[in-house]
Amino acid sequence: MSKLSIFLIIVFIFFVIKLIILLSRKPSLNRKWSKDQEILPEINFISDKIEIKNMRNFSYTSINDYAINYYSQTFDLNNIKNLYFIIEPFSKYDGPAHTMFSFWFRDGSNIVFSAEIRKKIREPELTPFKWITRKYEIVYMIWNENDFIKLRANYRKDQVIMYPIKTPQEKIKKLFISMLNRADQLSKKPEFYNTITQNCTTTLLDHVNELREEKIPWSKEALFPSHSDKIIYDLGLIDTKLSLTEARKYYQINELSEEFWGDKNYSEKIRKLIK
Repeated sequence: MSKLSIFLIIVFIFFVIKLIILLSRKPSLNRKWSKDQEILPEINFISDKIEIKNMRNFSYTSINDYAINYYSQTFDLNNIKNLYFIIEPFSKYDGPAHTMFSFWFRDGSNIVFSAEIRKKIREPELTPFKWITRKYEIVYMIWNENDFIKLRANYRKDQVIMYPIKTPQEKIKKLFISMLNRADQLSKKPEFYNTITQNCTTTLLDHVNELREEKIPWSKEALFPSHSDKIIYDLGLIDTKLSLTEARKYYQINELSEEFWGDKNYSEKIRKLIK
């Protein structure tokens, strides 16, 4: 047997062993989690009302310095008013971004759903390759905009774009319930995050597809979330008459977030009129 053949056999065995180790990994709820993701939301369904415990509303003095605060609130499903799609590009490279849905209620309350990698304490730098290797669990964090948007716009200085979504209230309600059910499921039965099949954008599209007869097809924009607004724009879901390029500029809210960061009506003030 030649040296090359022996080398190839060794390489093959190595990858088989690595694959076996990879497939043997199981997701868990019991690790030493990062403080900002240690506590997951708890959800109770009470007829047309939803009680959510452990909603995040941290206050910051810098990106890494914050006062931890969780609170509970009960929401009336019949008071859901609007839905917003949020994109946060966070890299100098074109493509990487985080995407979220924010639900707005008639009394001014809001809820942001964010599908995220659940980080362990003192986690080494997260790398895209590891995001597809059953390395990290996925969770749904439920935030108040006062925490979620200020962290990104005011402290990280990332671009934040908030698009108003055009869809009937009944569909917004069903989407909200779908995301609550998924958040509740992941808080009890963990799953792995996957850059390709289960990332922050594909999870949102899965929820939207539950409400559509004609499913949104897979596209490269789901893997490059900073372009994911093109998916919903092409479907006519962004409530605007602007071109996509114009809408991306108009619905950026960083300046408003800076201007009204201490305002008691912060969430109301950062929303732009539909144009």
